[in-house]
Amino acid sequence: MTSDIKKIDELCVNTIRMLAVDQVEAAKSGHPGMPLGCAPMAYTLWTKVMRHNPKNPQWFNRDRFVLSAGHGSALLYAMLHLTGYDLPLNELKNFRQWESKTPGHPEYGHTPGVEATTGPLGQGFGMGVGMALAERFMNARYEKKGMSPIDHNTYGIVSDGDLMEGVASEAASLAGHLKLGKLVYLYDDNHISIEGGTDLAFDEDVLARFKSYGWHAQRVADGNDCGSIEKALQAARDHTDAPSIIAVCTHIGFGSPKQDSASVHGEPLGSDGTSATRKQFGWPEEAFHVPEESLKHLREAATHGREIEEQWKSMCSEYQQSFPKDYEQFQNEMSGKLGKDWSAGLPNFPTDKAIATRSASGKIINALAKSLPNLIGGSADLAPSNKTSIDDGGDMSADNNVGRNIHFGIREHAMGAIVNGMALHGGTIPYGATFLIFSDYVRPSLRLAALMNAHSIFVFTHDSVGLGEDGPTHQPIEQLASLRAIPNLTVFRPADANETAVGWKLAVENKAPFVFALSRQNLPILDTNTYPVNEGAAKGAYVIKDCDGTPDVILIATGSELHTALEAEKQLSLNVRVVSMPSWELFEKQTADYRDQVLSPQVTKRVAVEAGSTQGWHKWVGSEGKVIGIDRFGASAPGDTVMEKFGMSVENVCDVAKKLVGV
Repeated sequence: MTSDIKKIDELCVNTIRMLAVDQVEAAKSGHPGMPLGCAPMAYTLWTKVMRHNPKNPQWFNRDRFVLSAGHGSALLYAMLHLTGYDLPLNELKNFRQWESKTPGHPEYGHTPGVEATTGPLGQGFGMGVGMALAERFMNARYEKKGMSPIDHNTYGIVSDGDLMEGVASEAASLAGHLKLGKLVYLYDDNHISIEGGTDLAFDEDVLARFKSYGWHAQRVADGNDCGSIEKALQAARDHTDAPSIIAVCTHIGFGSPKQDSASVHGEPLGSDGTSATRKQFGWPEEAFHVPEESLKHLREAATHGREIEEQWKSMCSEYQQSFPKDYEQFQNEMSGKLGKDWSAGLPNFPTDKAIATRSASGKIINALAKSLPNLIGGSADLAPSNKTSIDDGGDMSADNNVGRNIHFGIREHAMGAIVNGMALHGGTIPYGATFLIFSDYVRPSLRLAALMNAHSIFVFTHDSVGLGEDGPTHQPIEQLASLRAIPNLTVFRPADANETAVGWKLAVENKAPFVFALSRQNLPILDTNTYPVNEGAAKGAYVIKDCDGTPDVILIATGSELHTALEAEKQLSLNVRVVSMPSWELFEKQTADYRDQVLSPQVTKRVAVEAGSTQGWHKWVGSEGKVIGIDRFGASAPGDTVMEKFGMSVENVCDVAKKLVGV
C-alpha cells in the first residue's frame, strides 16, 4: 500500500511539473524553475492538507492559499486545473496570451481559485498575514460554545526573493508579535535567484531570523519527500500559538538539464531541454499530457471539498439555531451587506467651529464603528496624529483577538499589504493610515489594491505644506498627482468635515480601493444648508458658489484651498463660479452633461488651486487656464506662512484670476 501511495504521488507530482513546463514552452516565456522544484509541496498541500472546494472557490470558510512567488503561476494553474477548478486545459495552453485566464502572474478576480494578485515579491507574504488576521478577528467574534462559522488556515508558498523584500520582514515581525497561529508558509529554499546563487547577497540563517520574530520554524531536507512535507504541515497546523514557516530544500528546475541554475528561473527550457526533462520523468512527448490515473486522483479534491463544505453547512445550521442574531450578522458581513441604517449615525458638522479634516475623520470613524462592528484598522504608529483610533475598540494583540485598533508599528509597507489581505479575505472593512508623504512607502500595495479592486481604505493625513514646521521631508508635493495616476484608485481630498463625511460613506459602500488626503490644520466647515455638499461631493466635483449669468472665470480647488478660492470670489469684481473638486476620479465617472454643467465648456478662463504638484491639472483648466500649485519641495516654517509663500493666498488667487481674464 505504501509503495502504491508513493507511486501515485510521484505520478501526480510529475503531471504537475510537466503541465507547468508545457505552459511555459507553449508561451515561449515564463518561469519553469520554481514549478519543477515546488510541485511536491504544492501537491501535498492541496491534496492532503488544505481544506478547499474546487467546485465552489468562494466558499467562505475555505483555507486561503497565496502564491507569493507569483512568477511560478504555471504551478498554480496546473493545481487549479487538476484539482477541478473551472480552468480548462485549453486555458493552460493559452498561458500568458491575450484574454486568457492564465496570465503571467496570478490575478485576483480573473482566474477562479486565485486568492490574491501576486508577483511583486513580498506582497503576497504580507497579504497572507492580513488574511490570517481577518480570520482570527472574525473567528474570535463569532466563536460560541466551541462553534464558529469562520475557522480556517492561511497557507502560502514563498521564495528567497520574497524573504529578501522589506515588506515581508515587516509583515513577518508583526505576524509573530500577534501570534497568528493559523498562518503557514512553505519556503522554497532553493538557493537560486535571477543573478545566480543567493549567497551573492543573502546568506543569513532564515529560520533563526523567523524564530526571532516568534515563528514556529521547521526544515524539510528533501523537497521531493511528500511524506515529510505532509508531516511538517501537520505539525505547523497543530502549532496554534505562532505562525509557521517550513523551509523545504528544493532544486530549482528539478529534473531538467538546467537544474540548480539561475537560467532556469525565468526562461523556457527550449525544445531540447523539454525533451530531456520528459525523458528524465519517463514522460511521453505529447504536450499537455495528463495521465488518467493522476487526474482521477487529483480530482478527488473536489469530492473531498464538497464533503467538508457540507459539514460546515451542517455546523452553521446548528450555530444558526443556537445563535440566530450572530449568524445573521455573520451572513451580512460575509456577503458584504451593510445594515439598513448603517450610515444614519454619520455626523453633520455645525459651522460654529473649524476642525481639521483628519479630526473630522476620526469622529466619523467612531460614528461608523457603532453600526459597523467589522470596521477595523489602525495606523503605522501615528494614530494620535492620523486620528484613526476606535474609542473603546480595544487593541488587537496576541491576547485580544477582537481588538479593533491594529497597531501596525512603523511598518507602512506591511500595513498596506495586510490591509489588502484583510479586504481580500472578506468579512471585514479594513483601513490603514499614515502621513500622505509616507504613502510612497505604501504605493506598491496601493497599486495592487487598485489592480485587485480590493475594498481597502487608506487614510493619509498631513496632506500639504500646510502642516508647517516639519518641513520638506514631511510636506507632500508630488503625492497627490502620483496617486491619481493609479488606475481604479479613488483619491478624495475633502475641503471640510462634511465633505469628509461624504467621503467615508463612499469609501464604505463602494467596496473599492479608496484614499483620503486629510488636513492637519483646522478648516472652516461648509454649511450643508447653504451648499450642496452631500450631493455634490459624492459626484467628485460640484458648483459650490455660482454667479448670475456666464462666469468670467471658474475657480477650482480641493481641500483647504477651497476656502481660499471662496474668499477670493468675494473679493473679485468678476462673475466667478467656484467649484469644489474633492475627487477627480469620481467626477470622471459622471455623465458628460453633468461635467459640462460644472465646468462649462464655453468658460475657458479657469484657475485651479491646490497645494501640490500642478501635474495633471491642465486636464481640467484647459489650454487657456492657470494652475496655482507647488512644483518644488516645501520649507520649514509655520503652516500659514508656508502656504502664503507658495501662493496659496487669497491675494495671489485674485491676481492670477484678474490677469487671466485681462482685468
